[in-house]
Amino acid sequence: MAKLQESLTPAVWKSRGEQIRQEVFAQLDALESGELDAQRQAEIREAVRGRIKTLKHEQSQMIGYLAEEATFIDEIETRFKEYERVSRRRFHLLPPAPTNAQIDSAEKRTRHFAQGKSFYKLFWVFFIGCFLGVVVERTWCFVRYGLYEPRVGLIYGPFNLVYGIGAWALTLALYPFRNRSKIFSFLGGALVGSAVEYACSWFQEMAFGSVSWDYSNQPFNLNGRICLLYSVYWGILGVLWIKDLYPRMAKGILKIPNRVGKPLTFLLAAFMLFNTVMTGLTTLRWMERRQGLPARNAAEVYFDEHYPDERMESILSNLVFNDEREGKQAGRAGEAPEDGQTQNVGN
Repeated sequence: MAKLQESLTPAVWKSRGEQIRQEVFAQLDALESGELDAQRQAEIREAVRGRIKTLKHEQSQMIGYLAEEATFIDEIETRFKEYERVSRRRFHLLPPAPTNAQIDSAEKRTRHFAQGKSFYKLFWVFFIGCFLGVVVERTWCFVRYGLYEPRVGLIYGPFNLVYGIGAWALTLALYPFRNRSKIFSFLGGALVGSAVEYACSWFQEMAFGSVSWDYSNQPFNLNGRICLLYSVYWGILGVLWIKDLYPRMAKGILKIPNRVGKPLTFLLAAFMLFNTVMTGLTTLRWMERRQGLPARNAAEVYFDEHYPDERMESILSNLVFNDEREGKQAGRAGEAPEDGQTQNVGN
């Protein structure tokens, strides 16, 4: 590539192109004249084929070089603009978020246990996302509706896996573009967020017979799981996440001392795994109790005693069973509801 860069400057490329164009056009004119013998025609055909092959190869090299240059220019321009934005900002309600380049430098300088896209960094992003997502949704519901609702997805603590998975996926996908212009963050956020939303909806329906959202009434929806409007929201969130929220989160993670970081990570990971498994088992048992199925073993007896319907309803307050939901619909339509599984309608 360096050799190509030296030999094929714009001036050299233009001069060389004119020379090659004249040579090839002359050869084609000779072929089309019909005045050459068969041997000479074969020689010119072979020469033109070889020239075309060489030009295409050089073209692909030049395109690759220009793409690398465009990436390099975009990255240094973005980093410089972000540095200027932070350094010039004087009046603000919140301290400005550090740039991603500043985070990268601090992680390398301190040899932090949670650098880059390591397991430790991604777990802490997931864990904090599970918590902050619930806080934001609770606040939003209180401000908009004047209601306080748990809005949690696990039985222990204010955590919701959907937010954690979303934060983890956005970080993993957008990290390579953290120092690039915002259009990359927008497109990546829209694609990744929509994929996560679709996958979570599909898994919940397949595993528990329930869904947490339904966009069937929205235009340009896909099976009611995702829609164009919320894909745009995901794109906006992608920009906000990788340019502002992630750097703030990474700055906080940097404050965790190296000597306790790794043990604490594994401890919290074990807790979240246990929390997730217990939530799944207690929810399944809750569904069985509604169907009138008695406890079949000691574990189900334990769930019935310690996680009765009242407690589960207070924790997962947004969970609505299909027979209740279909009953309301049937009441309006004059149809009898069917006993079914559950639908979690949070909004």
